[in-house]
Amino acid sequence: MLQETLNQNALILVTGTCILGLLVGSFLNVVIHRLPKLMQAEWQRDCCELLEQPAPKQEAPYNLVFPNSHCPNCKHVIRAWENIPVISWLFLRGKCSNCKNPISKRYPLVELATGLLSAYAAYTFGFGWPLALVLLLTWSLVALTMIDADTQLLPDSITLPLIWAGLIANYFGLFTSFEDAFWGAIAGYLSLWSVFWLFKLVTGKEGMGYGDFKLLAALGAFMGWQWLIAIIILSSLVGAVIGIAGILIYGRDKNVPIPFGPYLAIAGWIVLIWGDAIAHHVPMLAAFH
Repeated sequence: MLQETLNQNALILVTGTCILGLLVGSFLNVVIHRLPKLMQAEWQRDCCELLEQPAPKQEAPYNLVFPNSHCPNCKHVIRAWENIPVISWLFLRGKCSNCKNPISKRYPLVELATGLLSAYAAYTFGFGWPLALVLLLTWSLVALTMIDADTQLLPDSITLPLIWAGLIANYFGLFTSFEDAFWGAIAGYLSLWSVFWLFKLVTGKEGMGYGDFKLLAALGAFMGWQWLIAIIILSSLVGAVIGIAGILIYGRDKNVPIPFGPYLAIAGWIVLIWGDAIAHHVPMLAAFH
């Protein structure tokens, strides 16, 4: 009954999914900020254990839930009405209600982007299990994009579950056959792994990280091996455009390493949503598919 109602009234589904996406975007801001810190703390504990040294004591719980979000300048705990996605930032004029310290525009932009991407996914797929999996992938890609842009890390705690989610989804044939998803995960990993080692043997440098291999494996698990070439080509084009723009507009040092994960994430989402249309209009990609 609910499924029929939502499918018949797309506006309700799209609006509801947009609101859900805004709320998830608010949580993703926490994930983007805290997950790399949690990873670093875990690495430090592992190193201390390996060296048989005492691990640093943690005075208070620190995870994705505790402590409550607060202003980094004055430690003012953000109240519920100050944490409404996008709206609170606009109402507060981008400043802390206590000390008036500026709040980064990135927080509402992540929330807005997550909401809009979620809404478009709902418009494209309609109500059902495919939409649930697409939303999971979309939210994960947003988090991975921002984390990689900040730290050049793609956490296993996000990429590895995505691989399993894609394989399980396609065991039931939600996006492609299980066989195509299985080989998509393998080919996605091995393709960039091979490029990594070839580049390292030729130049003696590491051109990308292992997180990129796992992210492409996840995209292959969701969409099948046929789309991997399209994703790689499109991610390279996106990276080239953004990289050149960064050099020309912002004077970015061309020798500074640029994370590849965000471009893979952007290309993967584009192919997931518009892959058939792109393949129809671009014969080269259609040939690969």
